[in-house]
Amino acid sequence: MEPSYCGIDCDACTLNTACHGCVASGGHPFGGDCIVASCCQQRGLTDPADCIAAIDELKAQLLAEFNALATTGMPVVTDLNTLRGAYVNLVYALPSGPVQLLDDTKVYLGNQLEKTGTERCYGLAADAQVLLVCEYGDGGSDPEIVVFKRR
Repeated sequence: MEPSYCGIDCDACTLNTACHGCVASGGHPFGGDCIVASCCQQRGLTDPADCIAAIDELKAQLLAEFNALATTGMPVVTDLNTLRGAYVNLVYALPSGPVQLLDDTKVYLGNQLEKTGTERCYGLAADAQVLLVCEYGDGGSDPEIVVFKRR
């Protein structure tokens, strides 16, 4: 398998048969867009080694956006990881009925942070279109939308 833009060793990854790798899939590892691959492709970068600086710039921009939200109880966000949409796409109970805000087939940049003084966590996810901060309990239970913002 070809190398990935994000630095994951595709050959060692347990998802390689479902993912097919971001380089080999043309930036659509699970069938949807990958924010990291899109970042590299938009800059015309094809060698994953050349993508590191572009990915670092993207992460710095998203870190600044998450931290600018100044969400009560959320620690400063210092790192973002590539996250498969299917893993982070929680179901939120809204008055109009249950809703999912992310796309299972996309790859996002995000993180999980403990909410200060509670047993709950903040979940963060971002792509080129949206910035999401949610709060949830153990194993993603009782998720609540904190911020859903179009970028």
